[in-house]
Amino acid sequence: MTGLISARTGPRHSLSASGIVPIRSLQASQLVARFTNPSFLSAKLCKARSLVAAAMEVTKDTSTAAFANHRPSKGLLETWRNADAVCFDVDSTVCLDEGIDELADFCGAGRAVAEWTAKAMTGTVPFEEALAARLSLIKPSLSQVEDCLVKRPPRISPGISDLINKLRDNNTDVFLVSGGFRQMIKPVAFELGIPPENIIANQLLFGASGEYAGFDPTEPTSRSGGKALAVQQIRQDNGYKTLIMIGDGATDLE
Repeated sequence: MTGLISARTGPRHSLSASGIVPIRSLQASQLVARFTNPSFLSAKLCKARSLVAAAMEVTKDTSTAAFANHRPSKGLLETWRNADAVCFDVDSTVCLDEGIDELADFCGAGRAVAEWTAKAMTGTVPFEEALAARLSLIKPSLSQVEDCLVKRPPRISPGISDLINKLRDNNTDVFLVSGGFRQMIKPVAFELGIPPENIIANQLLFGASGEYAGFDPTEPTSRSGGKALAVQQIRQDNGYKTLIMIGDGATDLE
């Protein structure tokens, strides 16, 4: 899935506050995607090398600046066509950025939090430890979360909207299964036409005055192994025969 490798399009532009949270949806023609540094990609996906080789049908010539958008194999297409449901990770998958890193940067704790995010994605520390550590550094208030969504709205990955529309046309259900936060994922789901009940994600907790009060530890995606349990529950509750999970980190591989 070439769309899973993160890319940026340039400087941000602050947007004025309004009642509607804007989403920056990018078209492929507006974005020049570049390969991630091979050593980083190897470290990030070392446990999934064989799976990535099967799923990412891109050119092996990393000298080119743009992705070669090869037609997928017949077997891969059949897997997609026969799927009853597809579960997507959100950060660096459906969206170009890591939501918690964006929130941390907005709140002035970007560098320290990004280091913990890297540890969580590669599986070098338990996800629950990384989540608690990052939030203890940020301690975002409700107003900061809302302001971040307005001034730095999530950037939807090129092609994701078209893909989800095709899945919907094929009567394939779509879920968002994320270690990110519901408060930041709901606008993305709304933009993509995904019902809120199809979101499995973490929940930030706030006090009576909107101050940060922690996160809900009962959410399955708040801990290592939680995404696997969530996907199994989705499959069981709906009687799906074939379910696909798409993501870029260690918890997605689980």
